[in-house]
Amino acid sequence: MHEYPIPTSGASLILAFRPRSTLIVGAGPLAATRALSALEADSKVTVLVKGGSNAACDELAWRKSQGQLDIVDWDELCGQYNTPSDVGSLDHFLDATPGISLACVTDTVIGSTGRRSLQHSEEIYRLFQQRNIPVNTTDQPQFCDFTFTSTQRFFDTSTGTSSPLQVGVTTNGQGCRLASRLRRDIVAKLPVDVGAAASKVGKLRALAKASADPLRQKDVPELDGFEEIEEDSSLATPNRPVPSRSQSETEVESARRRMKWVAQVSEYWPLSKLSALTRPEMEDLLDGDIPQQPLPTNTTSLHSLPTSKQGKIFLVGSGPGHPSLLTIATHTVLTRLADVVLSDKLVPDAVLALIPKTVEVRIARKFPGNAEAAQTEMMEAAVEAANRGLNVVRLKQGDPVVYGRAGEEVLYFRARGFEPLVIPGVSSALAGPTFAGIPVTQRGVAESFIVCTGVGRKGKEIQLPGYERGRTLLILMGVARLTQVVRSLTEAGPTPRRDGAAYPPHTPVAIIERASMPDQRVLSSTLRDIVTGLEKSGEQRPPGMILVGWAAIALHGKGDVSVLDDGGEEEDEKRVARWLGADHAAGWRVHTGIDEKWDLF
Repeated sequence: MHEYPIPTSGASLILAFRPRSTLIVGAGPLAATRALSALEADSKVTVLVKGGSNAACDELAWRKSQGQLDIVDWDELCGQYNTPSDVGSLDHFLDATPGISLACVTDTVIGSTGRRSLQHSEEIYRLFQQRNIPVNTTDQPQFCDFTFTSTQRFFDTSTGTSSPLQVGVTTNGQGCRLASRLRRDIVAKLPVDVGAAASKVGKLRALAKASADPLRQKDVPELDGFEEIEEDSSLATPNRPVPSRSQSETEVESARRRMKWVAQVSEYWPLSKLSALTRPEMEDLLDGDIPQQPLPTNTTSLHSLPTSKQGKIFLVGSGPGHPSLLTIATHTVLTRLADVVLSDKLVPDAVLALIPKTVEVRIARKFPGNAEAAQTEMMEAAVEAANRGLNVVRLKQGDPVVYGRAGEEVLYFRARGFEPLVIPGVSSALAGPTFAGIPVTQRGVAESFIVCTGVGRKGKEIQLPGYERGRTLLILMGVARLTQVVRSLTEAGPTPRRDGAAYPPHTPVAIIERASMPDQRVLSSTLRDIVTGLEKSGEQRPPGMILVGWAAIALHGKGDVSVLDDGGEEEDEKRVARWLGADHAAGWRVHTGIDEKWDLF
């Protein structure tokens, strides 16, 4: 039986809460701030204060005059209900005002005139508790069921209206000023059109849901398991395969594909592309036929090579993702020579941001069920643009000839009169493990390595290499099929799915996601526990790769470079226990982020 992560106390359950009715006690500037937040959440707001409107700050008085909220005089309540105490009159008021789902006590601010005493605060808090109404009491954390995050609400730059996107930061009461600073730092690093991108994705989701609703109303079981369409889904398998699109596609298959494509677009497309989506483009996208923007017609761009009858085609590798790993040749092509960039979806925003704004950028629509058609579309677009004298860059992640289909494109372009220049890139197969602190070869541990794919043409299962103690196995594009990969590697006896000996269940494994990027995630485990670890370690971050072999432990901590000297199952199990350390009982460990020294680049 697998153990589960041990809860670490001190955190908060962060929710996006939309209370039906909010009661605010006090009427100062902080109460006005709380009222505005509640109003923006479409909550009915009632302000309770001694003296009523005459005691309210200017903002609250103005909002009352505009009909945005109600202000109730607490003194009048005492007379109305004939109760001598604030708590008694509040009790009667709550009886007469059903539906209040949130309370904020703001007249407890440190240093304020007439600050409510601890005793009164506790009495009010207990009253709200009895009625199961969550309450926040300012500057008295012992009387708080929740705290507020430092929040930023974004605007949709395409419409000038508010965006659905909000960002909140909390230090769980350990530093409100610090939370505000961190929130500002986070917001400053986001592109200006991020609010518009959230709005457009919301509209795209609504269209996809509308197309699936008739089937959901019929309770079609085939739609189960495609929760990507739901808001804030914690689904951990964003690359789960779906059936390929075909001429005989059923209504159910079409609905599943549309829902999957929304998740894929949200995951891979640059924010600038998402923010510019139009309604017709959304509809065409869900139908699998989104029109691209017209390619530029001029052939005298400042970024062009000397004009000629034909343009030039470059097949370029962008490396694993970190912009500093671009080669000088790739940087030159992107920033000085390109008229058109036809990019694969895995190339990150940080690389695309280097391309001058005058250069047309298209993103490949290689979503599940559409990869072959999208590949053909990009090659045809490249030939069309080159025939008009434009310089075309086919931008691929990693190295274009390492599972980048560069060979197919070379032959395609050559058959149409173009000899493309292939510019190598840093392969994620080598850079990913390095960023994870794993050497693919290491004297005493791994004498060789082999790179393979986790999926064959048209989704077919492939034959994986057998176990060799001194060899590192690198599997690209295999995370979505992890269960069948592990089965192929470990099942006993001869099998057509593996060429050679079976891997021991305790063989170390590392899944490296978003290699070289600030949000890189490394899941370390064994073949025995890696599937469970992936399911229970939180949200996945594609793209990911799988590393199998003893190289995974070679440089961890004090290191272990004696693997080829000392063997045996018992000794190997001890190695794994030392490697996983405190996480050995669970069977897996997660590490996020990259070495901060990469910030120097």
